[in-house]
Amino acid sequence: MIQYTELLWEMAARRRGEKVRWRVIVLIEAAKAICRLLLLRLTNSRPLVSPPLPEREVDPRSPEEEDNSDWNGMQTPVSEKSSDLCWTMPRTGLSLPSLPNVDDLSNYLISKVLTADDIKPPKTLLHRVTGQGQFAEILYILRPVVYALMLQRYCKDRRSWKPWLIGFGMEYGCRQLAKADLRERVAGGLRGLTGLEREELKKRGWAMGWWFMRGAFYENITKSWLKGLTGKMRGKPLLDLVGSVIDDYEYLWDNYYFATTTL
Repeated sequence: MIQYTELLWEMAARRRGEKVRWRVIVLIEAAKAICRLLLLRLTNSRPLVSPPLPEREVDPRSPEEEDNSDWNGMQTPVSEKSSDLCWTMPRTGLSLPSLPNVDDLSNYLISKVLTADDIKPPKTLLHRVTGQGQFAEILYILRPVVYALMLQRYCKDRRSWKPWLIGFGMEYGCRQLAKADLRERVAGGLRGLTGLEREELKKRGWAMGWWFMRGAFYENITKSWLKGLTGKMRGKPLLDLVGSVIDDYEYLWDNYYFATTTL
């Protein structure tokens, strides 16, 4: 709920001045951090995932619907239901169904195969973190609060590298600590992770790319590069449309903190 309305709260607070805006930002980040720490506690020190309640692609407990199934319990492919694919014999006028495509049949059978993660209990989809791994997860949760406090302190100097270096260093450091802990505790290292853990680790890696759009890196490097790029796109078909979209988003990146947050 907070994450979906945080940008709206920042827009409302910005009308009352920069001091009020940064107080609201820090308050929102602190509230989100408290909620995540409670989730970490309630899940017995299991790392947080995004979204917090992931859904399985296949639920092994749910029975297949009888309306879409044959006598053997397998769902009839759409290609076999269509009468347009039948071949009519010229002399007798009888129709014969066409043979299914080999590729369609293989894809259909593969889609019905259950992996180990599909039938595991929910608690076994995430390994518990202790020691170094738990410290890394707590550091990852507190990173937005520390970064917001640093930005509040240096709000008059948007080109200062201190907030950016501290925030990026914390996120990169906790990522390396978490990976080192997984290599030591999990059998097989990073290869022994479940599909959910690998997906979350990949998401966090891609999310670090947003640091190019934050703080001093954006003000000193990315902003001027984007302006030069959009300037070259003007007057060119299709590229001009892309440039106008970038210009529209540039207003959010320039003026709002939550426009580039990922946690």
